[in-house]
Amino acid sequence: MLRSLYSGVSGLKCNQNKMDVIGNNVANASTTAFKSGRMSFQDVFSQTLANAQGATEEAMGGVNPRQIGLGVSIGTIDTIMTGGSTQPTGRNLDFAITGEGFFIVSPDADGGSKLYTRDGIFYTDDEGNLVNGSGYRVLGYAVTGSAGNTVDVDTNGNGTDNYTVSDDSSDIVDTGDPDDLEALIIPSEINGNELEGFSIDGTGLVSAVYDGTTYYLGKVALAKFNNPEGLEKNGSNTYTQSNNSGDAQVGSAGTDGYGSIMQGFIEMSNVDLATELTDMIITSRAYQANSKTISTSNEMLQHLLNM
Repeated sequence: MLRSLYSGVSGLKCNQNKMDVIGNNVANASTTAFKSGRMSFQDVFSQTLANAQGATEEAMGGVNPRQIGLGVSIGTIDTIMTGGSTQPTGRNLDFAITGEGFFIVSPDADGGSKLYTRDGIFYTDDEGNLVNGSGYRVLGYAVTGSAGNTVDVDTNGNGTDNYTVSDDSSDIVDTGDPDDLEALIIPSEINGNELEGFSIDGTGLVSAVYDGTTYYLGKVALAKFNNPEGLEKNGSNTYTQSNNSGDAQVGSAGTDGYGSIMQGFIEMSNVDLATELTDMIITSRAYQANSKTISTSNEMLQHLLNM
């Protein structure tokens, strides 16, 4: 059977996969903090018809190897982690990271399993938890019990709970230990006083005002990785740690390598539509060319059978 048939088939499959990657990029051109994908090709094994030969003492020159390639395969499918542009929203629970950090969120109440995201569109739920659009709790460092003041808070309007806050921001310690992270809460009341407003500064420090008194409630933690492109996409704009991403290094915004937090902004997708549409045309033409290779090979076989 002609080798070109199988080469053409491999070209069709790979270009179809590349079109899938391009299509996903285009579909997510407006997705908050989306990171585009990029696919590359590599050749597969080559059939050697003759090995290379060196020059001989009889003055005959060397001969290069004679090889016929057997098609193409997927080389890599990368996630391009370059930052997207920031867009102002004016909303106090929209956040963008300028730098390489990731917000840390968890679907568990105790923060046991951790996911990582650049999507900083957050909300507060009926119990005061700081959550993302999927309901995952935003993790950070809370006030330590020994340093802060335990007060009565109302998180959902149904009663009071003990919660630790502080009037001194130095009571919130960034330990760098992922096991110390907790779900952040913004209570609706403290000691019977209703929430008047809150803010999160560029370091992630959460402060709120109750009856004219400012309390510090915690600090949003960020994570960074030695190889962020090694993270695995988990859906819902989140990533999970992989064997090749390295372990999450937890810290605070404004410190080395974590970037800073901008309140009232969101990060846009880093998809370049002009590049994607150009790649779409090239991929489409490559698909057509491989189809032509198959049809031409079929014609050659037909001529052979008709002899």
